[in-house]
Amino acid sequence: MTRSNVLSNPELVEGESKEVRFTVYILRTSANTLYIGQTNYLVKRLKEHQSKSSKSAKYINYFDSCDLVYSEDYPTRVEAMRRELQLKKWSKAKKEALISGNLKVLKEL
Repeated sequence: MTRSNVLSNPELVEGESKEVRFTVYILRTSANTLYIGQTNYLVKRLKEHQSKSSKSAKYINYFDSCDLVYSEDYPTRVEAMRRELQLKKWSKAKKEALISGNLKVLKEL
C-alpha cells in the first residue's frame, strides 16, 4: 500500500503509472464535506467528478467543486474496497487527522 497526502504530492494527479493499481481517495467538496471512493484510474475518475458527468458520484453533483486531498494505492481491488469501507466508518475528525498526516491525533481517535 502506498499512502500520499496529495497536497504535498501533486504529481499524483498529473501522471499515472501504467501498472494496474487500485486507489482509495478522499475529495473535499466546496462545502468542506469529505467524499471517499476507490478506482483503478484516479485521473479519469477525478475528471468525471469535476465535470459532473453521468459517471460522477451523485453526491459530488450537489457541490460547486471538489479537490483531491488524500489517496492510498493498493495492489488489489479487494484491499482498496476494504480500506474504503473502513474509512467511511471513521469520524470526520479522524479522517481530517489522516489527511493532515497527524498520526498522534489519528491514534487518539
